[in-house]
Amino acid sequence: MARLPGEPADLGARIEAQLRERIEEAVDFVCLDVLVAQRRAAGRPAPVADSASDRAEYQAGVHAFLAHLAEAIAPALTPAQRERVQAAGGAGPDEAARLLAVQVALARALPDYWQRFEACRLTFPPPSPESGGERRRLLRRLFRRA
Repeated sequence: MARLPGEPADLGARIEAQLRERIEEAVDFVCLDVLVAQRRAAGRPAPVADSASDRAEYQAGVHAFLAHLAEAIAPALTPAQRERVQAAGGAGPDEAARLLAVQVALARALPDYWQRFEACRLTFPPPSPESGGERRRLLRRLFRRA
C-alpha cells in the first residue's frame, strides 16, 4: 500500500496518525454541534470561523468534551491500561494535545472505544445545576402570576 506524502513510514505510526485524525474529526463534529445548538437555544447567531471569540468558545468546548470523555471512560480501565493512558497524557505541547493523546491511547486499548465515545457524546454537555434552578425559579414566577 502506497503512503501519502507527509505520512510516517512506520505502519504503527501511520495507524496512530489516522486514529488521531478520526478522533479529531469526531470531537470537532460533537463540539460544533453542541455549540450551534446552545447558541440557537440562547437566540445567538451561529459561530463564525474568523471570529476570535467564537474560536475561543469552540476550543473551550473541545477541551471540556475531551475531559468529559476521559473522565467517563477512565473508571473502566484495568491498571495496565490506566498506566498506558497516563503515560500518553503526560506527553504533548499543551493541554489539548495531551487530552487528545489520551483519547488515542484509549482507542488503541479499548475494543469498544467508539461505543463509549458515542455514549459520552449523548451525555455532553452535562446539565449545569444553575440552569435547572433558574428554570424552576422562572416557572415558579410564571405560575404564581397565573
